[in-house]
Amino acid sequence: MATAGSTYVQIERITGLSIVAGAATGFLSCALLVANNLRDIPTDTQSGKITLAVRLGDARTRVLYQVLLATAGVLTLVLMLATPWCATGLVATPLALRAARPVRSGRGGPELIPVLRDTGLAMIVWAIAVAAALTALSVR
Repeated sequence: MATAGSTYVQIERITGLSIVAGAATGFLSCALLVANNLRDIPTDTQSGKITLAVRLGDARTRVLYQVLLATAGVLTLVLMLATPWCATGLVATPLALRAARPVRSGRGGPELIPVLRDTGLAMIVWAIAVAAALTALSVR
């Protein structure tokens, strides 16, 4: 919503590009939150916290995390329909794959802390790359 709202303020309309870019950013942000909640499932369960990860359970939360990352990647491909320059967002793919590795392998607790770091880095790299691509598009 923030991306579409910012677009509206600047050009007085909401574009499909702003919705897709905002959704991709949102999926990466949600992946970061899901990774954190995945790490906390055991302690949240013990303390009675009912998070989405607790409700889904460990296995389904791991799937959700990977689906969120993959969807952000697919949306990057959709952004490339607006401008091939958005392919620069794919530079975040190695970071996303590195982030997902401990999740796929079933690691837990403190072993998931690097997932938080790498997911955050993937999100930052993606955002900078796509912002640069879209800036190049608007300058033309």
